[in-house]
Amino acid sequence: MLPVSLPDTETFASFYTGYNELLINNLRAVLNKSGFHCLYFWANASSGRTHLLHAACHDLSLSNKLISYIPLEQHLLLTPDILFGLENYDLVCLDNIDQIAGYLQWEEAIFDLFNRLLENSQAKLLITGNNSPKQIPFNLPDLASRLEWGQVYQLKELTDEDKLSALQLRAKLRGFDLSTEVGLFLLKRVERDMRSLFDMLNKLDKATIAEQRKLTIPFIKTVFNL
Repeated sequence: MLPVSLPDTETFASFYTGYNELLINNLRAVLNKSGFHCLYFWANASSGRTHLLHAACHDLSLSNKLISYIPLEQHLLLTPDILFGLENYDLVCLDNIDQIAGYLQWEEAIFDLFNRLLENSQAKLLITGNNSPKQIPFNLPDLASRLEWGQVYQLKELTDEDKLSALQLRAKLRGFDLSTEVGLFLLKRVERDMRSLFDMLNKLDKATIAEQRKLTIPFIKTVFNL
């Protein structure tokens, strides 16, 4: 069961690992373990942390597991009641937990959920934030302590060389080639975070199909009015 629609393009196969091999390996290992396990990883926005949560959901959904993904940046549109019953799920993903820092109702609800998950000893709990647990200004100190009970990792950002490789990997999975020359051109002229780069690549892919054109620098200039 997925409370939100998740993109089917964000899988482990489409994630360029870079220097995050340890995190990826341990994340995938946690998904295959029995009992309760918690894994927290943090990074700046648009670094790939949401992609990894989507990938975890994708993997377990193939086995018909009960899954919940909650984007906490939307907490003002939700209520903490959405967490009730999640202790009976196989995978619970809480994305951007820093967004509820200072909202005591949410902090207490997540703290209670953690205790229920621990007691039920069934679900895997994956949590992301923009910083390590101790550096997030929670009103409830015990919540930060709970988040450190499991494995904690910093998701390392990609170098420019890695970003080029990540773009080429995504292009290959979409069925077209992205030359090094074209990739470097894009990196120098658009927003450099991976979310923006992938959005741009998707737009270019659709444009090449619509116009029946190859992905070249002159064509990119036309699409983006450069």
